[in-house]
Amino acid sequence: MAAVYSDLAGKVVLVTGGASGIGAAIVRRFAQQKSNVAFFDINVDAGQSLARELSDQGLSARFMRVDLTDIAALRAGVAEARNVRGAINILVNNAAHDERHSTEEMTPEYWDDRIGVNLKHQFFAAQAVLPDMKAANAGAIINFGSVSWIAGQGGMAAYTASKSGVIGLTRSLARDYGAYNIRVNAIAPGWIMTERQLDKWMTPQGEVELMQRQCLKRKLMPDEVAKFTIFLASDEASACTAQHYIVDGGWV
Repeated sequence: MAAVYSDLAGKVVLVTGGASGIGAAIVRRFAQQKSNVAFFDINVDAGQSLARELSDQGLSARFMRVDLTDIAALRAGVAEARNVRGAINILVNNAAHDERHSTEEMTPEYWDDRIGVNLKHQFFAAQAVLPDMKAANAGAIINFGSVSWIAGQGGMAAYTASKSGVIGLTRSLARDYGAYNIRVNAIAPGWIMTERQLDKWMTPQGEVELMQRQCLKRKLMPDEVAKFTIFLASDEASACTAQHYIVDGGWV
């Protein structure tokens, strides 16, 4: 039986990158907790489909098309979510893009784009919701990192640089806003079997490596990360802040 966190009922939750993969699993889990969920994504079809799926189950999550690399649009999206759902209690900075890229072919423009997709918006989303949390003297922010930089993965320097930066951002925000009872943590997923990972990166050779490197000899699914996310957002994790939690089946 799935855990029920009664304190999450009625909480206003904002999830970035919530239309697919780990983000969609997080949206589903918060909706099942009867939270008031809003989620951002640029994939309109997937976002609307998830909203309909939850509506058909008697649950609710509001999809909003927001390009997180456009900070003005991000700020406007947070304002709209607040107007529709209420003051933001929980922010999950999930959105990211792990496209591989060659160091030799990197341009300043592509570098800035990767940082924008994978790190910059996390700061500005947090900045936008902090007034709500300060006014309530409570809140939880969960930033998504990755084990890629810990494992020393190559072929994606801008991505791994961004994801290692998530840790510094998390600890700084936790220090600055702990006095307002705002908890800020980071989650670093391992190789999670999202549709994107299965389509683009999971090969027979990759599966062999996965089974060799993970302690748990099975594939990890998005919902396993989502379940930990809602725990970390709940009052059950009330003493947890400024931490970096790895959910990778024992890869690193």
